[in-house]
Amino acid sequence: MQYTTLGRSGLTVSRACLGTMNFGSSGGVASCDETEATRIVDAFLDAGGNIIDTADGYTGGQSEQIVGRAINGRRDSVVLATKAFLPQGPGPNDRGLSRAHLTRALEASLRRLGTDYIDLYQCHQWDDSTPIDETMATLDGFVRSGKVRYLGCSNFTATQIVESQWAAQRANATPFISLQPQYSLLARGIEAEILPTCRRHGLGTLVWSPLGGGVLTGRYRRGAAPEADTRMGRLKASPLPMARAWADGLLNEPNLDIADQVVKTAAELDTTPVAVALAWVRQRPGVTSVIIGPRTLDQLHGNLTGLAIDLPPEATNHLDEISRSATDQSRMGAEFPGRPSAAT
Repeated sequence: MQYTTLGRSGLTVSRACLGTMNFGSSGGVASCDETEATRIVDAFLDAGGNIIDTADGYTGGQSEQIVGRAINGRRDSVVLATKAFLPQGPGPNDRGLSRAHLTRALEASLRRLGTDYIDLYQCHQWDDSTPIDETMATLDGFVRSGKVRYLGCSNFTATQIVESQWAAQRANATPFISLQPQYSLLARGIEAEILPTCRRHGLGTLVWSPLGGGVLTGRYRRGAAPEADTRMGRLKASPLPMARAWADGLLNEPNLDIADQVVKTAAELDTTPVAVALAWVRQRPGVTSVIIGPRTLDQLHGNLTGLAIDLPPEATNHLDEISRSATDQSRMGAEFPGRPSAAT
């Protein structure tokens, strides 16, 4: 396992980050029970991984509960990351980045996780209704109290990152050290402005959906409905319009063309499409850690293998050219402004 520091901080994290959106089951797209989730966590930590990411909105809080129980006894060796923003109740102050909501959300996450501190506390998305000065001052209070060690954000634009860092500077408060953006061969929008902004303002990146929602695994074919037990199959069958839109946006012709090239490259290198797609992301400039979201122990092992290999320059350049050839418009379907779990 390789390690690096996260943004402009001394916090050391593994180049692989375990994402736990699939842990638990609450009628959404997740489908990993606690027994398998615990096996995944144990194997990830045994392999040298040290950063685990969850959120209070994942599977109705089940993900945090499962993670908390899984790391019991190993807490000090884990960089524990969670997020807040998503609705936690029916009231108008039960969501967002206000002082009122964040204070309650943090306490609830600490209870579910069974810990007295969170290593990386992140804003799950931007809140237009709350002044960023209020948000950053509130988060700084969490750090000063010892309940949070570091701060990050997820799905912020370049402008929102800058506004946040300036707000922290004005208040002599704790700035963000990380961003969670979407990034893969199918979704490269962060390269133009977001990655350069992260470099200038001291943010490392924990990139999510590196397999393009599973499209880059090569499991999906033109004209064929996704199998029911696949990620796209579950999204297509979801009652959530956002989930179905996500799947429709990913399963388009340009994306399937890119997936075909990933499969071809994998065959040439005698490896798997998963390994090729993950290695491409890990080797990109500006990527600190790659979030993997396995549902099974076998998937975890396959992901870790991919994150351990280096693509030869000719393969990297070929995939770079192929993915750039798709138009921005055709890739926008994969770059959705939120995760399909957002309403779960």
